[in-house]
Amino acid sequence: MGRKSIRKALEIKSVFLLFSFSQISETLSHTTSPSPPSSSTANLRRILLGVLFGSLTGGFASIVFLLSIRFFVLFANRIPILDGPVTFSSKISVKTLKSVISDYSGSPQLLGSNPNGKYLKFVLDNQLTVAVKMMLEPNCSKGSPRKNLGPWKREVQRELELLAKVNHRNVMSLRAYIRDSDRLSLVYDYIPNGSLDDAMKRLRSDKLLFGWELRHRIAVGIVKGLKYLHFECTPRILHYDLKPSNVLLDENFEPKLADCGLARLVMASLDTSVSSCYVAPECFQSCRYTDKCDIYSFGVILSFLLTGRDPSDPFFMGVSGRGSLGRWLRHLQHAGEAQEALDKKTVGEGDEEEMLMAIRIALVCQSDLPADRPSSDELEAMLTQLHSF
Repeated sequence: MGRKSIRKALEIKSVFLLFSFSQISETLSHTTSPSPPSSSTANLRRILLGVLFGSLTGGFASIVFLLSIRFFVLFANRIPILDGPVTFSSKISVKTLKSVISDYSGSPQLLGSNPNGKYLKFVLDNQLTVAVKMMLEPNCSKGSPRKNLGPWKREVQRELELLAKVNHRNVMSLRAYIRDSDRLSLVYDYIPNGSLDDAMKRLRSDKLLFGWELRHRIAVGIVKGLKYLHFECTPRILHYDLKPSNVLLDENFEPKLADCGLARLVMASLDTSVSSCYVAPECFQSCRYTDKCDIYSFGVILSFLLTGRDPSDPFFMGVSGRGSLGRWLRHLQHAGEAQEALDKKTVGEGDEEEMLMAIRIALVCQSDLPADRPSSDELEAMLTQLHSF
């Protein structure tokens, strides 16, 4: 082949290659060119807004759903406030309570009174005799502003329902209650012999006489009642105001603890002239009340039974500044003269040694440190074993 033909062939091939490259470039430019920028941005914005609003709506709906469930549970567990008569005994009808107690149609007899209320004796239509404690609810006194008592009323209602379930021979069980607009009335069985405080007053005036044997049985019964409240009730019950006027005596002089836990509910004051003699010293220093505070109160009651001396007697305020029945007894014991404190009307043949040991128990119960006081179950064992020494 000649040079001219070779050159011509190369020129034709170069033109063909250039044409092919231009075609490929045009094709690539068409395939890689982006879509109009305005359409792509709008689509992306719509997707992002849809995801955002969907997430917010789902989160808000979840919160509303969870709150609805929470409010439903709280409402379901909310104890309704029961007004009017509520009875726990088949012998007492709602109609009878309303007609007799609320309207005073039963010609009640006053059994006693204190700053927190008064005790009345009623005879119901079926000839059942009951004792009723009537007390004002908080903020119901004249001139005091009314406040929201809903939480307090529910707490009282829970406590009253708990007291209605009490079943022990040494603890008063609640039979019914009535909540009126400004007062709360508690219905108990009527106890004919009154309170231990009444019995001790009759004893000091020589209208009643009972020796150490009976007093010891009363002390053991009180401790058995405390043991039941502290260890056998669920939840356990603290008395808060244990004193002779809250220990009732039945026809056989068996003690029954009354007003268990009510002092805390009605916000009863602990610094009155009578109650303060039975209150543990730590109660004046803090708001914490424990079972050991009930034990301290029992120690004062036991000292009262042993000596016959009322702990609120001004006599104790002038004895070398000791200021309490327990400190007076401790002073005599350290001096070896504890027998001088014993009630001479109580001491029978062979009783003195046992009573002196009981004084030691009373003083241990009145220890300044709560940890040094026995529990009610330990105390029961200590008292019941006195006869074996």
